Amino acid sequence: MFLVDTHCHLDFPEFDHDRDEVIRRAHLEGVERIINIGSSLEGSRRSVELAQKYDSLYATVGIHPHEADHIVQGSADSIKKLARQNKVVAIGEIGLDYFKQFSSPKNQLPLFLSLLKVAKELDLPIVIHSRDAKEDILRILKEAMPIKAVVHCFSGDSKFLEECLDLGFLISFTCNVTYKKADNLRELLKIIPLRSLLLETDAPYLSPEGFRGKRNEPAQVRLLAEFVANLKKVELEEIANSTTENAKKFFNLI
Repeated sequence: MFLVDTHCHLDFPEFDHDRDEVIRRAHLEGVERIINIGSSLEGSRRSVELAQKYDSLYATVGIHPHEADHIVQGSADSIKKLARQNKVVAIGEIGLDYFKQFSSPKNQLPLFLSLLKVAKELDLPIVIHSRDAKEDILRILKEAMPIKAVVHCFSGDSKFLEECLDLGFLISFTCNVTYKKADNLRELLKIIPLRSLLLETDAPYLSPEGFRGKRNEPAQVRLLAEFVANLKKVELEEIANSTTENAKKFFNLI
């Protein structure tokens, strides 16, 4: 059985002391491909470096909306240069976050647009971060069509889900669907067709129920896949096969 963790942050310092072991544990659980997500300019550089070091890792490069207040001139050009490196498979994570507002919306919008432009120029898919910003996200992405996108760590409502699916976007869920109070996410997950579904950990964040308070890691994609299979009342192998095939096509994995 072959699984893909389509969104994690192994470049973060939480993994500095045992990164090799974390990747080995993932392989033992059948997680044979890992997409390491760039969330800042420096983090994107580290993501590319890790992809060169580990055969099973691929990189994305991007700047998270939380970083928007601290962007220096030329950041989009730097991301574009990184995106041309070997094993870089997408631009992300990029998007808008009006929930925490660690950066102002007025700075988030031009950052998002500049990185979306890079993705269009290089014909790369995008990994979207969206919290409390669905109207602006949809408006901008509709204007940018055609584009391949995945909405990571989906947290929207049924209407947002329907509009994303209508645009042909993939939807990715994390281990937070296992949380006792995540009934709304589980109801949405039930109705998503397997052809549109990806699995992720967002490690080191969002450890599954029973592991909360501990660092998450890519090996937990196996637990997530088992949970999704049980929720959708299908065999684990069907979840593994469909989400892996979706990931391969979306990220153009070897």
